[in-house]
Amino acid sequence: MSKHLRTALALAAAGVPVLPLRQGKTPFGNCRTCKDSGCGDRPNMKAAGPCRCPAPCHAWAAATADPHALTSPMWAPAWRQAVAVAYHPGGTGVTVVDLDNAAAVEWARGALPATRTVPTTRGEHWIYRGAMRSSNAVRPGVDIKSLMSYARWLGPGTGRMADLSPTVRALPVKEETTPARGEVVSSLSSGATWDRTVATGCRHTERYVRTGLERGLALVRARTESGAGSQAFGVARFLAAQHAQCPGPCGLDAIREDIVTAAVSVGVPETYARRAVANGLKTASERVA
Repeated sequence: MSKHLRTALALAAAGVPVLPLRQGKTPFGNCRTCKDSGCGDRPNMKAAGPCRCPAPCHAWAAATADPHALTSPMWAPAWRQAVAVAYHPGGTGVTVVDLDNAAAVEWARGALPATRTVPTTRGEHWIYRGAMRSSNAVRPGVDIKSLMSYARWLGPGTGRMADLSPTVRALPVKEETTPARGEVVSSLSSGATWDRTVATGCRHTERYVRTGLERGLALVRARTESGAGSQAFGVARFLAAQHAQCPGPCGLDAIREDIVTAAVSVGVPETYARRAVANGLKTASERVA
């Protein structure tokens, strides 16, 4: 029995659906019957079909926690050639945020709730409790692996696993940001709409708040090609964190509207802009808590 099969059986005993990976750390190809979806695919795939192939066909959809299937003659050739073990995060009830490089890890430390982490060859896997749809390239160097996906098993990781937050769930939403054409009709004024009348419980001076807000809005407006939604998220998170120790109210509703308007002015769809800003404000409160 190979070390990879032993690892797979240990994971299966804990209820984790697993599969072998070949050279290149990809799933094994389909058998002749299943090639080119000739079998109709498995029922749990996007293209649901009648396939009940006993071989490890259809990539992540073949992942199983059944020890009899894992040790069957149909799986034996794959285990002999396997170079790693993968698991199906969605089938385990978790979501993996795959951070592919140091820059992505640095971004996650500032943008996402802390959770269990697993070191990878070039970055880290951040694992959250709860499943969601998978999506690649949600931002540079960041993939979401959960439903209809697989992740390489690299160990249990360290740290307490957090519940899947709205911030992570919002990542697959595409910004579709485009340059603004000519004058944009919006409620954005030349200055911020925040003022002291809506922030009677803020411990900061009006100049401090206005300066920070104007700088944040300028950062969002500068993203005319792409990234304005992510920038709006970051600005909202940063500004909200500055008021974490205030007795309140601090006029965060007005600040929210200013950031949303700035994002919309450079082409971010309003629905996405509002979600990004709301998640930024919420993330700031989560990290403080």
